[in-house]
Amino acid sequence: MEYEKLVSLIANELNLKPEKIKRESRLKEDLGADSLDVFQIMIKIEEELRTEVDPVMAEKLRTVDDVWRLVQMQVRQ
Repeated sequence: MEYEKLVSLIANELNLKPEKIKRESRLKEDLGADSLDVFQIMIKIEEELRTEVDPVMAEKLRTVDDVWRLVQMQVRQ
């Protein structure tokens, strides 16, 4: 998954313009995501990558960069 695809996925889920999303953006505080939104984003990532994301790791995600690093870890496995 490319970074731009991840941003698009997050933007679609949160009804935001992609240009509002930065690597340092905090999912909840800056982008307005709630726990269900983060869960939905993880499901979409799992579908895209055809893999499962460890729920414990998913709970620790705070920023877009955290999500990106998780995606990169999943791709390497």
